Amino acid sequence: MSAGVRAGRTLRAQLASAAVATALALTTVAARAEPVRLVFAGDIMLDDGPGRTIAAGGDPLAPFAARLRDADFTIGNLECPIATGGRALANKIYTFRAHPRVLPLLKGRFDALAVANNHSGDYGRAAFVETLEHLERAGIPYVGGGRDLAAAHAPLWVERGGLRIAILAYNEFKPRSFEAGPDWPGVAWSEDSRVIGEIRAARAAGADLVIPFMHWGWEREAAPGERQRQLARAMIDAGADVVVGGHPHVTQGAEYYRGRLIVYSLGNFVFDGFAEPEAKRGWLLRLTLDRSGLLAWDTLAAQIDADGTPHPQPGALTPCGQAGEAAPRLCANP
Repeated sequence: MSAGVRAGRTLRAQLASAAVATALALTTVAARAEPVRLVFAGDIMLDDGPGRTIAAGGDPLAPFAARLRDADFTIGNLECPIATGGRALANKIYTFRAHPRVLPLLKGRFDALAVANNHSGDYGRAAFVETLEHLERAGIPYVGGGRDLAAAHAPLWVERGGLRIAILAYNEFKPRSFEAGPDWPGVAWSEDSRVIGEIRAARAAGADLVIPFMHWGWEREAAPGERQRQLARAMIDAGADVVVGGHPHVTQGAEYYRGRLIVYSLGNFVFDGFAEPEAKRGWLLRLTLDRSGLLAWDTLAAQIDADGTPHPQPGALTPCGQAGEAAPRLCANP
């Protein structure tokens, strides 16, 4: 046997051994993946009533503190800048700005916050950047906004229990002037082609699961509009495993499409100033996931008092479900 033949056989054997080792390693990683619980909260506005509660030494998140931490990862929609600078935009009816004193309360309860919404820019770009700086100093990751377009559209990577989950956040409710640009700060705007492309890109980058967190729909509408339904289904067709939404200030129900969950709106979580009863009750969404996707989920009712503080409602009936079910059902809150 020539030296060249022997060398060729040796190389093939080494490659085969490496392939087996890689397969075993991947099998080991898959076996290590444990079910992971993610919790999503709706709109968190810490100015006005909630801000006054905090300034007086209170804590509007206290009634839900245990439920927020009973998770592997908790994220909510931060519906206001956190800043002392900036100036309220003159052309907006409602503008919010929370004091940085709110940060320790968020840090203890949320692993990340979405900033893709129609109030993040209420006090201008400088206050928006100040918000990002406060969150960074507090060690709270954020998604759906950044110092430029690329940063605003970057996924939030959640690695828990052997799973790699990409969360993407987008706003599509005016004003569009809050949108990030190539070299200016702002939020991630929802353009269908870009959203679809970024879901696919997250998959290609190694995401086991992809979850878009949307700020969409019409305020105070109890059911999702056709626009929301169309986009939600397109996102699932592109590879999203669950679609979660907010903004309408009321809950909007849930459904399955191709076996994957869509929760159209979680409603308010910490918010005051609403007279409608529907705007005073939101949902905390709890997802149990593994590499195959969604295993089970439920919602916890949050009854919001006049100061904007949410309170659990044991016994309340809210949507829930498990993998393989044809439609969501109602479960009693613990």
